[in-house]
Amino acid sequence: MLRKFALGIVLVCAGVASVDCTTAAKEGIGIVVGAKGIYVEIKPVASGKISDSLAAYDRFELEEFTDAFGGNVPPQLLAQLPVKFEQQLAARKIPNQSGGKTLLIRGRIMHYEDKSTVGVVLGPIEEVLVRVELIDKSTGRVLGEANCLGRTTERVNIGVEKKAEGLAKAIADWIAAHYPRTGQ
Repeated sequence: MLRKFALGIVLVCAGVASVDCTTAAKEGIGIVVGAKGIYVEIKPVASGKISDSLAAYDRFELEEFTDAFGGNVPPQLLAQLPVKFEQQLAARKIPNQSGGKTLLIRGRIMHYEDKSTVGVVLGPIEEVLVRVELIDKSTGRVLGEANCLGRTTERVNIGVEKKAEGLAKAIADWIAAHYPRTGQ
C-alpha cells in the first residue's frame, strides 16, 4: 500500500510539472485509490440507512453470479470476484469465518462495459452493474437487494481485475453499512 501511495505521489508531482497536469494527477490518484464501488439499495436490508442488522452473520459466501447480459462477461471477472471480495471484507475488518451463520450473496450481471465500448468518446470508462441479493442461507429469505457497480475511470485502472475489485468494494460497502463496527 505504501508503495502504491508513493508511486501515486510521484505521478501527481510529475503531472504538475507537465502541460496536462490534470490528467496526470487523476491517473496518479487512480493508482492509489483503485476502482470505484457503488451500491444503491433496491430492497433495504433494514429500515434505517445504517444498522447492525447483519451482526448475526459470521460467514459471507458468494454464490455463482449469472450473466443476464448475454454472455459478454469475461470469465476472469467471476474468477477474480471471490478473491477481491475477501480482500474488501478484510479491509473493513468484517470477519469471514469458515463456519457459523451464513449470508449468501447472489448476483445477476445486468451490464458489462469495457474500454472498447465507449473509450473513444467518454474516455477509459469501464463498468459492471450487478443486481445483488443478500440471502439468509438457513431460511432462503432474501434480506436485501441492491444494484452494485464496479467502475474504473482512469487508464491505470482498466481491466477485468479492476472491475472485479470495484464490484467487490460495492458489495463489501453494502454489507459494512449493516454490520456492527469492529474494533471500536
